Amino acid sequence: MSKRKPYARPSFIRHESETEYPERARSIVKTLRQELEAAQFEVKPQYVTVVDSDRKYVEVSDSFFQLVGYQREELVGMRYDDLTAPNTNDIPTVFGLFQKLGYMHGLWLLVSREGTRILVQYESWLRPDSYIEGHMEVVGAGY
Repeated sequence: MSKRKPYARPSFIRHESETEYPERARSIVKTLRQELEAAQFEVKPQYVTVVDSDRKYVEVSDSFFQLVGYQREELVGMRYDDLTAPNTNDIPTVFGLFQKLGYMHGLWLLVSREGTRILVQYESWLRPDSYIEGHMEVVGAGY
């Protein structure tokens, strides 16, 4: 029976002493904290809507109703057609296709209460309760 050679650690792995390791770990943590607290680190709001089979809003996230300038109570019950920019989408055709596929994504042009056009990138899917859930991210505004 042959004896196996013990595993040899590659030469590029440097062994650190017990005193060097904690200092290096502290340095890494400090760098990560600085990156997280940097001004360029920004969390974009997630705009979420839930629509029924009649294309009416059932629920909207706080960020969505603030984006379009309506109160939640005003939005719930409105059709999403009411917030779609005129002459941009054939809504009945798109909605019919969505109901067949159960999932869609793309760009949609919304209109705020003040008339500002807001371009969003969306992802929507049909939920088990037959409602449509959509998640959006603003791509541009002021059109």
